[in-house]
Amino acid sequence: MAMVVSGKEVGKGLQQAAAMDSGKYVRYTPEQVEALERVYSECPKPSSLRRQQLIRECPILSNIEPKQIKVWFQNRRCREKQRKEASRLQTVNRKLTAMNKLLMEENDRLQKQVSQLVYENGYMRQQLHSPSVVTDASCESVVTSGQHHQQRNPTSQHPERDANNPAGLLAIAEETLAEFLSKATGTAVEWVQMVGMKPGPDSIGIVAVSHNCGGVAARACGLVSLEPTKVAEVLKDRPSWYRDCRCLDVLTVIPTGNGGNIELTYMQTYAPTTLAAARDFWTLRYTTALEDGSLVICERSLTPATGGPTGPAATNFVRAEMLSSGYLIRPCEGGGSMIHIVDHVDLDPWSVPEVLRPLYESPKILAQKTTIAALRHLKQIAQESSGEAPYGGGRQPAVLRAFSQRLSRGFNDAVNGFADDGWSLLGSDGVEDVTIAVNSSPDKLLGSHVNPSAIYSTLGGGVLCAKASMLLQNVPPAILVRFLREHRSEWADCGVDAYSAASLRASSYAVPGVRANSGFLGSQVILPLAHTAENEEFLEVIRLEGHGFNQDDVILSRDMYLLQLCSGVEENAVGACAQLVFAPIDESFDDNLPLLPSGFRVIPLDPKTDSPATTRTLDLASTLEVGSGATSRSVNETASTTYNLRSVLTIAFQFTYENNLRDSVSAMARQYVRSVVTSVQRVAMAIAPSRPGCQIGAKHPPGSPEAHTLARWISRSYRVHTGAELFQVAPVFTFSNQAGLDMLETTLIALQDITLEKILDDNGRKVLCSEFPKIMQQGFAHLPAGVCLSSMGRPASYEQAVAWKVLDEDDSPHCLAFMFVNWSFV
Repeated sequence: MAMVVSGKEVGKGLQQAAAMDSGKYVRYTPEQVEALERVYSECPKPSSLRRQQLIRECPILSNIEPKQIKVWFQNRRCREKQRKEASRLQTVNRKLTAMNKLLMEENDRLQKQVSQLVYENGYMRQQLHSPSVVTDASCESVVTSGQHHQQRNPTSQHPERDANNPAGLLAIAEETLAEFLSKATGTAVEWVQMVGMKPGPDSIGIVAVSHNCGGVAARACGLVSLEPTKVAEVLKDRPSWYRDCRCLDVLTVIPTGNGGNIELTYMQTYAPTTLAAARDFWTLRYTTALEDGSLVICERSLTPATGGPTGPAATNFVRAEMLSSGYLIRPCEGGGSMIHIVDHVDLDPWSVPEVLRPLYESPKILAQKTTIAALRHLKQIAQESSGEAPYGGGRQPAVLRAFSQRLSRGFNDAVNGFADDGWSLLGSDGVEDVTIAVNSSPDKLLGSHVNPSAIYSTLGGGVLCAKASMLLQNVPPAILVRFLREHRSEWADCGVDAYSAASLRASSYAVPGVRANSGFLGSQVILPLAHTAENEEFLEVIRLEGHGFNQDDVILSRDMYLLQLCSGVEENAVGACAQLVFAPIDESFDDNLPLLPSGFRVIPLDPKTDSPATTRTLDLASTLEVGSGATSRSVNETASTTYNLRSVLTIAFQFTYENNLRDSVSAMARQYVRSVVTSVQRVAMAIAPSRPGCQIGAKHPPGSPEAHTLARWISRSYRVHTGAELFQVAPVFTFSNQAGLDMLETTLIALQDITLEKILDDNGRKVLCSEFPKIMQQGFAHLPAGVCLSSMGRPASYEQAVAWKVLDEDDSPHCLAFMFVNWSFV
């Protein structure tokens, strides 16, 4: 039978079929949508088998084709993606709106500051042109701003009052509130924006530091996606985010009639190094709400000038003063908060050695340790609340954050060694470079949740800490800590690591004197756990693989683990402290595992820019030694700001001991810290940037003249034996060029400690021994492809190696030189 169908009817039928196939006309009942949503929550992208199984298991979906269900999941994923994108754009819009408001307020504040400076400038001109003014030193007080005058004479602001009753304390609180607001949004302090702190929706905020004011001050403005009450709760819990806070006790709480409260608090803070005493604060903290709905938490020290009750006295602490500081928390439209933070303290820098005063006079260090730390902690809490915080190891963010706090706190306890924690000093061995302290109260040190019997034997014991501090010159803290983290073998001793790890478990070699098997080298593997929002701090597990240890002729091989906290490795963070803290752990990695932290802390000593006379004098002297000229002077003046940088390094290592072995452990710890100090000094010399002088045109290779001579011999002998030039251009090298250092994963200084036996494998050593007579007779030899080991224990393969005899100036054999061709890590 023949049948003719018009093209129009065929097209219509095909369109209907396509519509049915695509599921365009399918309408789902609420029960069907609910069933599909349950599956989507478990698996947003099910396979074809899973979709068919879903139809079989759910009778209400039996009348729907698998292709239609596939289209439903595609549409559902598309809607979810659009919803997330819309939410993200709304969040960015809210941030930009709030940031715009923040910048407008900052602009208004700067306009007020400009107006004030113009007024003071006009007043100064008028005084200078007035004949009745006597030009002596006393006229300086005339042009001082009213705010500074009030800070220097606080008793002139109010008549005598009784500050020991609630009314007197409320008067102090209201004055503190007014002074804090004038610093947060006014011109009471001259603020200078920190370098690199540019505002934006994803930035930490607008950060500024004080300039020419009493004490040191820092200010920050930022946005967080937390409600004001939550922000206030987090910020008042200072020990949770301020790493230098040892304790914070609220001794008295007085409610006020406006719905707020007044608290009398006592806070102890850690000293950053072993060379200075710790600080404590006795303050009044005032929490209240403003008329516009903002929350304010302001604080200041109670002194004889302000009045009020006298705070508790503590030995081994220096009483510091907190000037009017606090937090202004404003709610944002659509959720979140806008925060203004002001930290203003006087840390009594004259009570510390002169070389350490920059630590207590730098507002940049205060901003990094306190102001920016508060904003970062709030941002981290906000990410954890929204489920955006990155973490690993199957642990919740709060657990990992607790690990970081315990590592930091344990290291601070070791550095400070407070007597009320049970620490006492041991006698020295005649050299005062390393301090040894012991603590026989492990319950207090390691935490009440830890069973000390798991660590200490029935013989009794405790914890021993060996610590030292030293000054470094021209060594960037971030680069040094990064090197110590990535190249542990340059300074660590695997035998000491084994002894520290053995304290966590019953072991037959948990005694001093453990010897590392010299023929068995391990490597480290970094396993990341968590990091903060801006990667300024990260927590990780270090696995020390394949370490071999022998005792009583028994070789023990077992991986060891360290929990490690690294921070401050960002080179652009001005005034940031770089720190590497680690503690041995066992394989279980329990949430309540005992931690005995050790590590390094490097703090830059930011020189005061107000008095550069000393630096300029030194630069002038160095210029006169090498020549004169405007170019040399300008170069040296620029170099002085870049290369005359100092930092203080603090090292602390903790070990457990049994009472009958305390002297042995003490001697081992003292010697170990000295060896670590030597290694760090060697590393610091290698990574320190060379100081630019007036020889800018010709860049000479670093190293000693003997090294340059050896390099010249190597190049010349290669040309004599092979007839070819080893280098087309003059390279920068001493005993190895950069490619060789990269292959061996070492530095120019540490290269001298690597022996040939550690570089070549067994086959390579055999080939070299067989070719050695040929090298001495012919002058060179080509070695076949092979494998060598880097200082980190990583194998590197090469296609060919050339060995040749190096001759000195008298054409006598001096040493052998090697060249590895086309090498790569296996």
